[in-house]
Amino acid sequence: MCWNIAICKLQASSQNKHVPGNKYNTAPASPLTPKTRLERLLLNRELRKFNKIFNPTDALADGLKEAEHFANDSVSKEAESSGPLNEEAFLEAVDGGERPPKQRLLVVANRLPVSAVRKGEDSWQLEISVGGLVSALLGVKEFDARWIGWAGVNVPDEIGQKALSTALAEKRCIPVFLDEDVVHQYYNGYCNNILWPLFHYLGLPQEDRLATTRSFQSQFDAYKMANQMFADVVNKHYEEGDVVWCHDYHLMFLPKFLKEHNSKMKVGWFLHTPFPSSEIHRMLPSRSELLRSVLAADLVGFHTYDYARHFESACIRILGLEGTPEGVEDQGKLTRVAAFPIGIDSDRFIRALELPQVQDHMKELKERFAGRKVMLGVDRLDMIKGIPQKILAFEEFLEENPEWRDKVVLLQIAVPTRTDVPEYQKLTSQVHEIVGRINGRFGTLTAVPIHHLDRSLDFHALCALYAVTDVALVTSLRDGMNLVSYEFVACQASKKGVLILSEFAGAAQSLGAGAILVNPWNITEVASSISYALNMPANEREKRHDHNFKHVTTHTSQEWAAMFVSELNDTIVEAQLRTRKVLPLLPIKVAVEQYMQSNNRLLILGFNATLTEPADSLGRRGGQIREMELRLHPELKEPLKKLCDDQKTTTVVLSGSDRTILDENFGEYNMWLAAENGMFLRLTSGEWMTTMPENLNMDWVDSVKQVFEYFTERTPRSHFELRETSLVWNYKYADMEFGRLQARDMLQHLWTGPISNAAVDVVQGGRSVEVRAVGVSKGAAIDRILGEIVHNQGMKTPIDYVLCVGHFLAKDEDIYAFFEPELPSESPGIVKSKSPDPVGLPVPKVPSGRTRSKGHLKKQRSMSALEWNSLGSAGWRPIVNDRVSVHEGSSVLDLKGENYFSCAVARKLSNARYLLGTSDDVVTLLKQLADASSST
Repeated sequence: MCWNIAICKLQASSQNKHVPGNKYNTAPASPLTPKTRLERLLLNRELRKFNKIFNPTDALADGLKEAEHFANDSVSKEAESSGPLNEEAFLEAVDGGERPPKQRLLVVANRLPVSAVRKGEDSWQLEISVGGLVSALLGVKEFDARWIGWAGVNVPDEIGQKALSTALAEKRCIPVFLDEDVVHQYYNGYCNNILWPLFHYLGLPQEDRLATTRSFQSQFDAYKMANQMFADVVNKHYEEGDVVWCHDYHLMFLPKFLKEHNSKMKVGWFLHTPFPSSEIHRMLPSRSELLRSVLAADLVGFHTYDYARHFESACIRILGLEGTPEGVEDQGKLTRVAAFPIGIDSDRFIRALELPQVQDHMKELKERFAGRKVMLGVDRLDMIKGIPQKILAFEEFLEENPEWRDKVVLLQIAVPTRTDVPEYQKLTSQVHEIVGRINGRFGTLTAVPIHHLDRSLDFHALCALYAVTDVALVTSLRDGMNLVSYEFVACQASKKGVLILSEFAGAAQSLGAGAILVNPWNITEVASSISYALNMPANEREKRHDHNFKHVTTHTSQEWAAMFVSELNDTIVEAQLRTRKVLPLLPIKVAVEQYMQSNNRLLILGFNATLTEPADSLGRRGGQIREMELRLHPELKEPLKKLCDDQKTTTVVLSGSDRTILDENFGEYNMWLAAENGMFLRLTSGEWMTTMPENLNMDWVDSVKQVFEYFTERTPRSHFELRETSLVWNYKYADMEFGRLQARDMLQHLWTGPISNAAVDVVQGGRSVEVRAVGVSKGAAIDRILGEIVHNQGMKTPIDYVLCVGHFLAKDEDIYAFFEPELPSESPGIVKSKSPDPVGLPVPKVPSGRTRSKGHLKKQRSMSALEWNSLGSAGWRPIVNDRVSVHEGSSVLDLKGENYFSCAVARKLSNARYLLGTSDDVVTLLKQLADASSST
């Protein structure tokens, strides 16, 4: 009944919205089929609300029992899936009075939520571990969850592994077995000694740098090995439709390994620590490999927007990728990057305050500290927690406020961690020394100002301590989130104490409005904040607490997990829509077969990023100078010669580069060279001629050149090229973000100044700005080029095979549409429609023998001033006579759809038919075509 009410309301809500169709889905929309990403997420949110109202979880009296319940039974008491709505299954469940089927969630973390102790050869004792990720996911009952991770023990024998796996299965846990050496190198080494300090802005280890350098590679190899072992276990237990949720810096390679095994797997990755700025992350020797591995995930989550922004910045600056408001894009593949502030199971803490044992603890504490204000710090004894800074600030407060010395007490719980590491031992001694000095200075025979405990407290004692505290002091120097602040707020319903919170903790983004934010390095500021908190009026305390309490009780761990998985599921939907726009890979075998069966072939090849070697996208280590000097890929020299010598094949290199560069690279081949987007043309055995229209106006060149010179001077590592028909400013090697800002300023200045009334086109590349005369494009020039080729060669047999391959700018992709057999020549830019041919390739259906009529050839009769200036360095002659008749140009092509192959190189979103990933794939294609030419 409840579900029917919910669905009726949601249907009514959906029917009130008109959602237009799109080219992917033109069928009438069901009221339960949201079209946009936001609509899908809102519907999912409403479903979670209804489930929470109509299917509340049973309150458990004891927090520890609830933890046990979480590990054993919670995942078996189903709620609705947080995945995208499956309408048919949902309606069928509603009609039958059943809840919809749940979604399996594989939670993959370094450690399982249980600790294992061996009691015999085939016997194990398991204890629930409540803390960290376990606390965050405590009470999440919306998924059929399975935990995958390391059990924390070395189990070398098969009998022990089998027995432990069986015992863990009852807790819905799946173990990953790591040996001692891998754990030492992977966990203690790379994770805790390299990644953790770096992510918390502590840098790489400074002592004994040579030893660190020598051991780094072995630790990194162990890290990758351990991640592969986790991936093997996930792959073994994965079922279609599962969501795989990878956690933390221990498993940064896991998304990549999972996607390599199954590209359709839904993979999310969440970081529970800060992500450092790009300048810090770039110190890591394996920086690029780690970033690309994480980007294999569909959704990458962080606690705060700052961390997400740092991650995107690292991908932009280190990998040279594109950052968008939605995430990081790499040639059409989008990895969504978002902030998901984690929460706690606040109900667990609120209910615990009513337990008798907690009430007893509270009574005891109130009696013990009667007449004194209680300040509390709960931290791991760690360098990033700012415990020494906290205690020193408290000392300064006591110095400046002597009236408070016998009226306030600081309770500092410092949970020991990594006690075998020298740095942590040193920190422990330092804290003990400061505490002893302050207690000796301000203490009395009956009381001391600081109570310091080097141990943890059980759940009930901790809740009681939170409840009686007047001021909580969190002074983290760097913290991913810090849930202690959340736990304190959840237990303060009656006391309404004050939270002093470090601005460097992730929780400051969520609780900053109600807390007093401080810079823990500023001891004076923290001392002043302590004074303000202790003297705060009751009404202000209440307002601050109410604000934070509302946030903590609404942004719970359950909501956090549900939101992440919901976003992950929706990201998959969005990715499927985007994938439909991504080009299919070129079927090289079919292209070669059609090539062999044709009688007159035309190959049109781009140059840069097509016939050159693959280049480093960021041009580091001196690569800029080398890459700026374009050179033919060495493996292409032999196959290109074979193709050019084939009597049935005409080869054209069509490039935006100037004539000199094409002469240097292709002068020895029997081919046609078309420079500057086809504005200059020559057969290698002849001289350069121009194909420019007669009325081409180049008066704007000098003013644009001044602008380009100015921006080149102020943008380090940028450069510009002055060509006959265009100017190009390139900032590929400059700082990515600064280059984009400069490009934006340049465009604003150009449009409002030098080119405001000029007949020019501004073409924006990935990292370039080009200004060219109107009408200058590869598609516009190919008609004239083709006519000249036909006349020169006296071509009688129509061209029946065309291969057009290039890494062209969007402006020049009209060349792809030019050869489409089903498109009229008057509309070269129209988007083509594709239909599958008999062999399953997406090529147009065209009547056999259909031809294209080409227009009359127009040629330049006079040169511009710019052309005359460059005549001395590269001589060429204008074409004076219209030697090509209309009849010669009208029957150039007899091209069927299955004989036309347009291929974009490394541009997954393009008007071409097919995709070639890199110039290495171009090498493979041309080699096979060359072999086919030799055989025929």
